[in-house]
Amino acid sequence: MGKVSNYEEALDFIHGRHKFVKYPTLKRMRRFAELLGNPQEKLSMIHVTGTNGKGSVTAYLRDLLLGEGYDVGTFTSPFIEKFNERISMNGKMVSDETILSLVQEVRPVVDQLDIEFKEAGGGPTEFEVITAMMFLYFSKHQPDFLIVEVGIGGTYDATNIIQPLISVITSVGMDHMQILGNTLAAIAENKAGIIKKNVPVICGKLLPEVQDIIKQKSESMNADLYLFERDFFATAKQLPNFWGETFDYRFKDHLLKNAQIQMVGDYQIENASVALTAFLVLLEQRSPFVPMNQLNRYLRRTIWPGRFEKLVDEPLIVLDGAHNLPAMQGISRTLKTKFNSRKIYVLLAVLKDKQFNEMIAELEKLPNVTLVLTTFDAPRATFKREELDAKWANISMYEKWNDALLTLINNMEADDMLLITGSLYFVSEVRKYFK
Repeated sequence: MGKVSNYEEALDFIHGRHKFVKYPTLKRMRRFAELLGNPQEKLSMIHVTGTNGKGSVTAYLRDLLLGEGYDVGTFTSPFIEKFNERISMNGKMVSDETILSLVQEVRPVVDQLDIEFKEAGGGPTEFEVITAMMFLYFSKHQPDFLIVEVGIGGTYDATNIIQPLISVITSVGMDHMQILGNTLAAIAENKAGIIKKNVPVICGKLLPEVQDIIKQKSESMNADLYLFERDFFATAKQLPNFWGETFDYRFKDHLLKNAQIQMVGDYQIENASVALTAFLVLLEQRSPFVPMNQLNRYLRRTIWPGRFEKLVDEPLIVLDGAHNLPAMQGISRTLKTKFNSRKIYVLLAVLKDKQFNEMIAELEKLPNVTLVLTTFDAPRATFKREELDAKWANISMYEKWNDALLTLINNMEADDMLLITGSLYFVSEVRKYFK
């Protein structure tokens, strides 16, 4: 590829890089950072990994810190509407011009690394290039805090060259097994790879076998460990006709009553609690005073596109990027507890490398749900009809999601609900249709 001279060419350069390498290593990323002057060493960071909940925890933590007047950078994936969202300052994505200038700056280094690592698996991956661009951008703009979301896993993720102030593990479940391993223990070991010496660790709800692995790693690193339902607690409260969740939160001598969040689902209470704990541990490092009376206001501001996002009131149309079995189990609980009196249609599209049969089974348990399957213009293959279990033969499937959507909307009553789910990439594509 020749000279990169505009935004479209910059994106082509980024997306033209290979996605994965056969043998995981941080050597290439460390060398990349070294050639850029180690920009990551100039930043105060919070590192966030987890099977589900990374984006929501990042959003809650961002808004808590913004509420206290800090400048906050975020690095997230995937994007919902535009690539630039992945690198944001104070909730605003960087400009097209910024993306172009960052690509132009890293391009010569990428060319050099392609030569250096030619015999060792190849030069930087797409995610490594984006990560390097992010470090470079924030080293120049110096936010008070930078929240860095792991791409996949932890141990060999490109972001794992940092020395954070706090490490966060939101959840550990079965996902990305082809990369992280086929057992919960292997996945937990990988995510525990972000735990650093003497750096506090905050975790969401974990299964006992996962908790044991995280505890062992934390102890070996002399890292203080804070676990949901052991060290910090949240009690859900029911408010009729409230779109969102209400809960009481407790950590040490900190108590927050009737906290309200706009995002729906019991897992969002957990995500908000993890973010609150990270926020409190972070501020305790800097100041003995924490403004508990203000935190409700900050939490109520948080929205995160594609997470049980309401698009239309009548009939109720909701988007959720639940893209694996643990996330779909959370969706199933929400539908059962909050929407059990409605007739619910679910339009589902899932990537082929996910547990799609198990995800379908989770939704099929609900008596008031009518499931419709479809495909979309995905970055990787979606499941095909012939790959489904024979027991799903009677479920309708549409090749084009637009056709399925129009058919469903035409059949719905005003008090019915339509949930569009199965992949963040899918809900991103559908969201553009409604916007």
